Amino acid sequence: MRTFFLSSLLTVGVIGLGLCSCAPAAQVAGVTVTPVLVKLSPAAARGETVTVQGRYLGGPSTSKVLLGADENGKGGYALPAAAVVSWTDSQIVFTVPSDAPVGGSWLYVQVGGMTSTGLPFSVRQ
Repeated sequence: MRTFFLSSLLTVGVIGLGLCSCAPAAQVAGVTVTPVLVKLSPAAARGETVTVQGRYLGGPSTSKVLLGADENGKGGYALPAAAVVSWTDSQIVFTVPSDAPVGGSWLYVQVGGMTSTGLPFSVRQ
């Protein structure tokens, strides 16, 4: 009985080690995650500050904010880098530029060529 138990443990340990060595690494090169917008500040006028909250928002060097896009994320005004107050992977704070399009539309974030989910957003006069 002891021999069987010991050999069973050894077999399970060897199989377990074999399975663990086949597991993928935590990060796989080339795999990206779609950015997700969760919450926006209310409509803002030019010169006012807006906060965008979400996930996988990248950073200012690899991403851009689009104001005035359609509901499919097409078109829009790309926010200039100078308008960004702060940018983390979960929050973007920016000042609405003086030349931003006025009116209701959608806001999106593009990260490495991938477009986020969109949220309705208006720039007031």
